[in-house]
Amino acid sequence: MPPIHRIQWPVPLSGLRGVKPSDLPREISAGVTLAALIIPLNIGYSQVAGLPPVAGLYSAIIPLAIFALLTSSRHVVGSPDASIAALVGAALLGFAAPGDALILQYGLAMALLVGLLFFVFWFFRLAFLANFLSRAVMAGFISGLGIEVLTNQVRKILAAPHHGFESPAEAVALQVQEAVAGSLQTKGFFVEIVAMVESIPHANLYSLAIGAGAFVIVRLMKRYLPRIPGALVALVLLTTLVTVLGLDEKGVSVLGEIPSGLPTLTVPALAPADYLELVPGAFAVVAILMCEGLLLIRSYASKYHYKADGNQMFFAFGVANTAAAFSGSLLMGNSPSRSASMEASGSGSQLPSLVAAVTIALVMLFFTDMLAYLPNAALAGIVASAVLSLIEVHELKVLWWMRRSDFWIAITCLLSVLVLGPLQAVIIAFLLSAIDVVRRASKPGTWLMQEAADGSYFIPIAPEEVEPGSELLIYRFGSPLYFANAGMFAGDIESLVERNTATLKCLVLDAQAVTDMDTTGAESFHEAMRLLADKKIVFAVSRASRTLQELLEHYGFDQQIGRDRMYPTNRHAVAAWRQERGEAPPEKTVSPEQGESEL
Repeated sequence: MPPIHRIQWPVPLSGLRGVKPSDLPREISAGVTLAALIIPLNIGYSQVAGLPPVAGLYSAIIPLAIFALLTSSRHVVGSPDASIAALVGAALLGFAAPGDALILQYGLAMALLVGLLFFVFWFFRLAFLANFLSRAVMAGFISGLGIEVLTNQVRKILAAPHHGFESPAEAVALQVQEAVAGSLQTKGFFVEIVAMVESIPHANLYSLAIGAGAFVIVRLMKRYLPRIPGALVALVLLTTLVTVLGLDEKGVSVLGEIPSGLPTLTVPALAPADYLELVPGAFAVVAILMCEGLLLIRSYASKYHYKADGNQMFFAFGVANTAAAFSGSLLMGNSPSRSASMEASGSGSQLPSLVAAVTIALVMLFFTDMLAYLPNAALAGIVASAVLSLIEVHELKVLWWMRRSDFWIAITCLLSVLVLGPLQAVIIAFLLSAIDVVRRASKPGTWLMQEAADGSYFIPIAPEEVEPGSELLIYRFGSPLYFANAGMFAGDIESLVERNTATLKCLVLDAQAVTDMDTTGAESFHEAMRLLADKKIVFAVSRASRTLQELLEHYGFDQQIGRDRMYPTNRHAVAAWRQERGEAPPEKTVSPEQGESEL
């Protein structure tokens, strides 16, 4: 009987382990700082997703506290982030326009679907799926999202509409641009760039100054005063400036009224058919969250020497996003920037997240009137500063120097986000990862193993470097044998036979790397054996794993090869061949460095 799948229940409060009474002042202070970071960013990310600002604030109360209590990581902060907000915004755009009351219902429904999908991933322990999005794919995809979000924030800072140009030529140009965008069935990122550049003369200079000021303040404080929340400082200063100078009457838009009070029970009011249409977007969000989250928790766990369970993180995301769906909140992800801020403050637990949740709850009860005067341009400048970390220029440079193929995969993913949109780009990202895996496996390393002069070890050489006239060849195939490389295997065997047809008497397959063999691989294996049999060339196998031996037996190859032709090492294969031929082995001189190595 197959083994029964056992549910691995999470261990609550894992993220609070190790907190001592002496740590409380530092952890509480870090929590207040975290609240100061969360308020402006969550409002900004709600706007990126097209949801009301209050949805971002609500996500920092119940969902944040639940994630902190259930996650196994002591450092990763659960929160909406720019990449996830951009994905949500792209997914919801086809259902309702930003500002439409219906878009919140779709946002909550997506949070519920994301939560349910994470429960499925947790139950079946599918954390390994994160390995199918490569470093290059993630770098390109996240950079593309960062560029998209940054561009949208610049448009908000300019506060200039795309339409309303006075020149007829400008109007015709815009119509052409929109036609191109429609033909691509996308928003037309590059068309938007052109329109944004053309709108610069129409920008509101006060809004531009407020947005640029927020960006500069945050960047300077991050560099010179990293322990002080620059986003909060920028908001306080610029909100005061807008209020004192009356800039809201000069075209600088402000956030507006935010309902006070704590979140209440909210049930997404959508038909079942609408949920089905949201599933692709939910899968895209889960895919990116899964990869980002596992990478983040593993890096912190490795750095601080504790165990963090990736599957428990899935459970935490599932409960947190389900709570977000029923509390009117923006769906939850993880925030690398806020996690790094908490690490820099000296925090080593999830206690700051709990403190931040309480702090923001107090703000929602007593201080929402102050939030109404926040300038949107300042929020856009703060978000623009935050998303710069998503544009991984350094990572792209590293990929360029390390492996050009990975670099071009990253660039393809980046352009896919901009040209086709984030949801389509997720599919392309998975396809590129799969194609890259198949491409690499289709051309594994293959060598001929040449015995050293003294017979003490073997040297891998290229097939064309083998000395002519060899009676025995040892061919090493460097990967599992399956449909993608079966043709290469058969072609190599045929080529070796043709080049050595006059002298070759025995061919040994060094099968150490052949850990699997599918039916297509088995067919090529059979064709190779038949070719060798027709040429009256003895075929043998060395270094076959137990798995491969079972497969050879399953396919019936063990009888065709013969048990006496299955050797544990290449040395045994050569010795057996010499014994058959009545040849004496060479004098062996084994150096300490070589030992008994096959290579």
